Parts: sequence; C-alpha cells; structure tokens
Amino acid sequence: GRQKVEMKKLQKESSRQVTFSKRRNGLFKKASEICLLCGANIGIIVFSPKGKPFIFGHPNIETILDRYFSGSLAMDDYENDSATTETSLCFQELYDECEEALEKLKEEKKRIEHTKEAMKNKGEFWWDEAIDDNMGLEELEAYLKAIEELRNNVARKANESMMCDVVADSGGYFDFGIAADAFNFDHCPSQDFGAAGQL
Repeated sequence: GRQKVEMKKLQKESSRQVTFSKRRNGLFKKASEICLLCGANIGIIVFSPKGKPFIFGHPNIETILDRYFSGSLAMDDYENDSATTETSLCFQELYDECEEALEKLKEEKKRIEHTKEAMKNKGEFWWDEAIDDNMGLEELEAYLKAIEELRNNVARKANESMMCDVVADSGGYFDFGIAADAFNFDHCPSQDFGAAGQL
C-alpha cells in the first residue's frame, strides 16, 4: 500500500517544489468541488516557497476580497453561478490527466533505463530484447529503421577495416564488398507495414 508521508518540512528543494505543485492543485480542486456542490464562495491565495502567488476564487478573487474587507454578506449577484466553477473543474481534470500522463512517461523512461542497465550487466544489447507484442506500427517502423542503420554502420566499418588491412598488406586498393554481403537482409522475408492489422 501507499506509505504515509511524515508531516515535516522536506529537505530537498526539488521535492518541495513537486510536492507544493501537487498539493496546491489538490487544494484548488477541492475548493472547486465545494463551490459546485455547496454553492460556496471561496477565495484562496497561496505563495510558493519562492514567493510566487497562486490564486483561486469563486466567483472571482476580487469579489471575495471586496466582500471580506467590506464585511458585506450579500452575494445576490452571484448566487447559483456554477458555470465558472464547472469550467474550472474541467480545466482541473484536464490538468490532472496531463500530470498523470507525465508521471506514466517518467515511469516508462525509468523502466527502459533499468532494462538497458540490466542487459548491459548481462553482456546483452538492446536488439537482444524481445519485441513487445503491443508495439504499434510507428514503433515497429522505427525499430526496423534502427536495425537497418545499425547494419549499414557495421558493414561500412567492417569494409573500412578490411580495406585498411588489404592496403597495408599489399600496398594496393581492393574492395571485395564482403562486409556488405555479410549484412545483407535481402534474403529475409519483407514485412508489409502498410496495414497495421497484419502485424
């Protein structure tokens, strides 16, 4: 399960910034829900650790501050005004979805790095890893392109190395094209990437 966070000031500045951003968004979201569900009027001003202000207000922060400083209790002009709050909630939900997607992306990047590190420790390479059945058409095409580029680079380096050896031994220039043939994939059955459903 999730571990309970100890309530004390975080030492790392980066951790404080991330936590502040998440908690602030959660606070504003809860305030929006209270406004929508209960018809409440709420004003919140939050300053970040670096002094940057973040404001939430329903129906708006100016009205809330005017009402507070004047001591007025009347809010007739803003009764049942839920449209602003509903819009805020929609934007908040979109923001939360983006945050969640970013978190998933970070986790995936970490997983890839861990996989690369594990394969490196085992003496394996990225092309030894099994192809994921869930890879899409674009990912498969990119994978194929990377393999082809690797083949061409290896063939070129091998040719250069062999030519240097021949020149050193005979004083002449010979290009047998052996390396290119060794990495020729023409005999392999071609894959038709025109229809993703056939993969």
